[in-house]
Amino acid sequence: MSTVDLSHLFARHVADARYDTIPPEAIEGAKKSLLDTFGVMLAGSGMEPAVKGVTDIIFENGGRADCDVFGFRRKVPAPMAAFANGVLAHCLDYDDQTPWGAHPDSSVIPAVLAAAQYKGGVSGKELLTAIAVGQDLFVRLRCNVRWRQDWNLSSVVGVYSATAAAAHILGLTAPQIAHAFGIASMQSAGTMEVIFGIGSDLRGMYAGFTAQGALQAVLMARNGITGVEHLFEGPSGVFKVYFDGEYDRNKMLAGLGQTYLGGSTLYKAWPAVGNVHTYIHAAIELMREHQLAAQDIEQIRAYVGDFHMRMCTPLDVRRAPRTLVDAKFSLPFCVALALHHGAIRIKDFTADSLTDPSVLGLAEKVVPVEDSAYDWTCKIPDGCLELIMRDGRVLKKVGSNVPGSLEAPLNWQVLGEKFNECAAVAATAITPATAQRTAQLVQSLETVERVQDLFDMLVR
Repeated sequence: MSTVDLSHLFARHVADARYDTIPPEAIEGAKKSLLDTFGVMLAGSGMEPAVKGVTDIIFENGGRADCDVFGFRRKVPAPMAAFANGVLAHCLDYDDQTPWGAHPDSSVIPAVLAAAQYKGGVSGKELLTAIAVGQDLFVRLRCNVRWRQDWNLSSVVGVYSATAAAAHILGLTAPQIAHAFGIASMQSAGTMEVIFGIGSDLRGMYAGFTAQGALQAVLMARNGITGVEHLFEGPSGVFKVYFDGEYDRNKMLAGLGQTYLGGSTLYKAWPAVGNVHTYIHAAIELMREHQLAAQDIEQIRAYVGDFHMRMCTPLDVRRAPRTLVDAKFSLPFCVALALHHGAIRIKDFTADSLTDPSVLGLAEKVVPVEDSAYDWTCKIPDGCLELIMRDGRVLKKVGSNVPGSLEAPLNWQVLGEKFNECAAVAATAITPATAQRTAQLVQSLETVERVQDLFDMLVR
């Protein structure tokens, strides 16, 4: 090879990263992501029925009680904690995302939390540095490879960002981190059929495999297991095999160590796939602006691009999803839920909502209209909704400036409210006082000498 493989350059960067060199906006992003991920993990423990099938297996197998499974007040071995918390972090599709789609922190943060508890004595600055490193690497990989809606980038590239973050916590050397990347490649997997398909729980669980694989790779590398020398850029490396050799090396390296890209992370206002938020927003705004009654709607036209059409196909199944996981990826159902309630809260996605005749009746009225203007090219596209009313009015709205988007990001106050709502529905509920104290502690995490104190607050 004529150049040093990117895996070694990234590894050196991860090993050298220090809190004092990370820009304030990246530290702020790491804090927000930590609070947000804590919240969605807690909510997932109480709101997603499929979680029980995973946690039962983990709890039955026992082992060293090293790390917490949040929401359950149980401790399990570190790799299994990473797995369980990864499942919890994404199972509601309420976790953060980049402006270009894909989810970094449902893998990064569970891996970091398990690594921190496994090591012990980790400070707030160390935790924030690791999260910022992982978020930055995720964006560098996600935005600079050729993607044709084929691979699930959240898991295919997410395992490397989670590995980087966990490796930083455990203090691996640059050569060890490079080996860890190679070992983690055994878990770099998942196609978009996991996302587009119907009836599978895996869409909500894939982050568990990624977080566990990342932590396992770091522990193996620390114990001397070797990886892959030319992991990313070799003749049969990741970029060649997964992306036909189409990647931008220069952009991946631009500003490495000076510019941290995690500050661009976006936080969701509603517990559903990010691409449907533009339609949810349009629905809520139409109801609010025109003081509409849902029963007066004759037809609902959703103008959709390529990705959004997948959320409408097959239409009869998308209109009446059978599982909560499928409901959160259904454009007709999410629009109907928003029109019915005039808002969407975490408690609106329940088993009862799947059989609510009012919601299903509205979903039956949703008609997708193909429009290439809303195709997904890079940034998550806007969407357009048109309501045909029984009195003949036609009301149209483009879902722009969506809460949680780059144009309308969620501030600390809104994130705190979201965290409170999530904590209240955990399998073991968190009191409002504890939720408030947790949010305050995360906002000043750089002053915390021992992050285990924060974890302990959530599992008492």
